[in-house]
Amino acid sequence: MASVPRGEFELIAAFRERLDRAGAAAAPDLLVGSGDDASVSELTDRGLAVSVDALVEDVHFRRASFPPRSIGHKALAAALSDLAAMGARPRHAYVQLGLPTDLDDAQCLEIADGLAALAARHEVAVAGGDVTRAAILFLAVTVVGSAPEASELVGRNGARPGDLLVLSGELGGAAAGLRLLEQPALADRLDSATASALRARQLEPEPRVDAGRALARAGAQAMIDLSDGLGADAAHLAGAGGVELRIDLDRVPVQAGVAELARANGEQPAELVVAGGEDYELLAVLAGEAFESARAALVEAGVDLSAIGEVTVGEGVAFSGSGGLRSPVAGFDQLRPPRGRGERS
Repeated sequence: MASVPRGEFELIAAFRERLDRAGAAAAPDLLVGSGDDASVSELTDRGLAVSVDALVEDVHFRRASFPPRSIGHKALAAALSDLAAMGARPRHAYVQLGLPTDLDDAQCLEIADGLAALAARHEVAVAGGDVTRAAILFLAVTVVGSAPEASELVGRNGARPGDLLVLSGELGGAAAGLRLLEQPALADRLDSATASALRARQLEPEPRVDAGRALARAGAQAMIDLSDGLGADAAHLAGAGGVELRIDLDRVPVQAGVAELARANGEQPAELVVAGGEDYELLAVLAGEAFESARAALVEAGVDLSAIGEVTVGEGVAFSGSGGLRSPVAGFDQLRPPRGRGERS
């Protein structure tokens, strides 16, 4: 495969051209965008949320399984999901791109196209970044979001005993999609539409930005996005609030095809649901009386909301139902050596 012949400045210009063409640079609060030494913006909102996320080859993806366009999409989606968990409106993104020598021109610009398409859909201005040569492919994405008041941004530490634990959407699809990418023969056990939907859930996840804002407006007291798995991320939410979360797995919605694929691969469906991660759904805590209005708001945003458990006095996470899991199953650990996301269990 040919190496990238572009220099740094030509490549940045090509990236910027694609982002501008997608409409991603159109933001009224962005006064100076990519192409200068720094971006300049003018925000009147008083609450800002800033998050950084990275997508690294052989840790989060394998190039053999992931099309370049999906790599660009997923890098931004993971970062936007953090803003969704705060109930923030995304505004700007900044991209640090590390390029190996065996990535060619076409692949590099497909990454830009994937990133640009998602940015345009969520009205995010990609306001700047940097490009460097690297031993492996990586994208580090910084995102900036806002809310009219800082107090409207939702943290992880608001869960209190007696509250309701709720979940957007369905789980297990991304983990099942990863199995299909790594073991294509498993697709023979599913119909083609189901297999395609599972692969898409892994390759091009949709950050729940509108759902996060709706949950914040509905009174969510704590919230987290499910990037590392229900078990691991629920434990983060419980730890931040100093409480116990009790989750009934029989009430957790599971994406179509997950159970069939898990059994075909000799796994329990609960393993994919609890430890799989990367579904980027939202786990939130609400007062019980707020549930119906929150569910109606999410339906308007095109996402279902389910009550899956409760907050109690204690610590950690306890599961019931679907196989009798009683404690969190380990999710993805960024520093666990060195199997890579493509070998997750």
